[in-house]
Amino acid sequence: MQQIVAMYERHGWSLRRILLRPNTSPEIEVLGRELFRDAEVREADLDALWFARSSHGKRESWELRLLADQPYALFEAFEVDELEEDREAARREMENRMRDYAGGN
Repeated sequence: MQQIVAMYERHGWSLRRILLRPNTSPEIEVLGRELFRDAEVREADLDALWFARSSHGKRESWELRLLADQPYALFEAFEVDELEEDREAARREMENRMRDYAGGN
């Protein structure tokens, strides 16, 4: 996980949220809070990381990265004037798509 976070940070992304299954969380906590920084840790039914960064035209890009042997990520760019509730709905939909993918592998 440290390598994934470092790779994203090299490309201007910041870790915003961490989704962890209850049985995974104790393993990840061993890595320490310094890796998580200000990221919000949420209990989930998959292990994944949410990254965000500024994008072209004052947009904000978010990427959901599955923590698995095979790299897999979903990407969405939000308009500057898009409501936060609409952004959050889009992120929930991305999490649902990620669950579908993870459950099929």
